[in-house]
Amino acid sequence: MATRLFTEIKRLGYTGCYTHLARFVAGWRRGTSDEGGETRQKATPITPLPRDPTTGRPLSAITVAARCIKPRPLLTERQATTADALKATSSEFAAMRRLAMRFRGIMRGRSTAALGQWLHDVHHCGIYAMQRFARTLQHDLEAVQNALITRWSNGQAEGQISRLKTLKRAMYGRAGVELLRARLLPL
Repeated sequence: MATRLFTEIKRLGYTGCYTHLARFVAGWRRGTSDEGGETRQKATPITPLPRDPTTGRPLSAITVAARCIKPRPLLTERQATTADALKATSSEFAAMRRLAMRFRGIMRGRSTAALGQWLHDVHHCGIYAMQRFARTLQHDLEAVQNALITRWSNGQAEGQISRLKTLKRAMYGRAGVELLRARLLPL
């Protein structure tokens, strides 16, 4: 079943691998059985990947996500055209983009009251990815609210730690402490 499905959706623009599809289909195979012993499965329509309006090529999930979260003034003309086409063809994309832009505004405006309303709206939007993101935020809501109301951040310390770890990884097995010290200390 998975092999045939893989070849069919590959023609429609699926760019993933067979293993991921087989793992996904395994849940359908288990199914639920009714009184007659037959398994019933709810059919879900296969929607092709969205296409770039300028080239006609299928867009990757990363490209679509980037168009979803990037504000309009920061988009190039071609990116804006793609975002407009996605909004016109997918109401889910349009809703997700509205929610993402609202969240960006909340973070920039530092409004905890607006965050509460946004979380409520996301829980009722019907978009699984946004609902999952909102659930993750709610697990540590106090920290998120503190990030909005305080001006303090540990970003500088985390940046230096990340830089140190990157340098250590790059130098692993090559030299001793002297070279590490020479690369870390400014000239």
